[in-house]
Amino acid sequence: MKVAGVLLAAGTGSRFIDPEHKLLTNLRGEPLVTHAARSMTESTLDGYAVVTGAVELSKALTQFTELQIVENPQFDQGIATSLNAATAWALAHDFDALVVGLGDQPGVPSSAWGLLAQTNSPIAVATYDGKPGNPVRLEKSVWSSLPSTGDEGARVLIRARPDLVKQVACEGSSDDVDTVEDLRRWN
Repeated sequence: MKVAGVLLAAGTGSRFIDPEHKLLTNLRGEPLVTHAARSMTESTLDGYAVVTGAVELSKALTQFTELQIVENPQFDQGIATSLNAATAWALAHDFDALVVGLGDQPGVPSSAWGLLAQTNSPIAVATYDGKPGNPVRLEKSVWSSLPSTGDEGARVLIRARPDLVKQVACEGSSDDVDTVEDLRRWN
């Protein structure tokens, strides 16, 4: 099975009140999105992409030559459109499954990406101390059931089809950076 990793990083970051977009703000000496991209690309997947939209991220990601940039011109219509951009990219490149994470979650280790990639369930969700988080693994068989617009992505499908979901215990944290205060806690 050919499995790709995808970071969703297209949103506006509207709760992050700062002149700079949150994904480009400094976390321990480098842009926030760099941490998530490094974790994903250090896993042993078959391909990697990042879905962008609201802000140009290529300069923050130049060190990841294996990472493909996928533009989402409809990013302002919700995270579901980024998930659709990811599945369209995956279909075009003959991937059988995606492990999908978020660009604002610096505490997700590469081991979480790898554990999810190795599962054989149509949907797999990383859990941290028993709580579901990201990334999420989605097999091709469920992509057409994902929402096409709105501010929810795979959660809609996970709630509708719990019979397809496997929880995978992971180390780390899927806490995200939504506010300036969140960033201060990480720093």
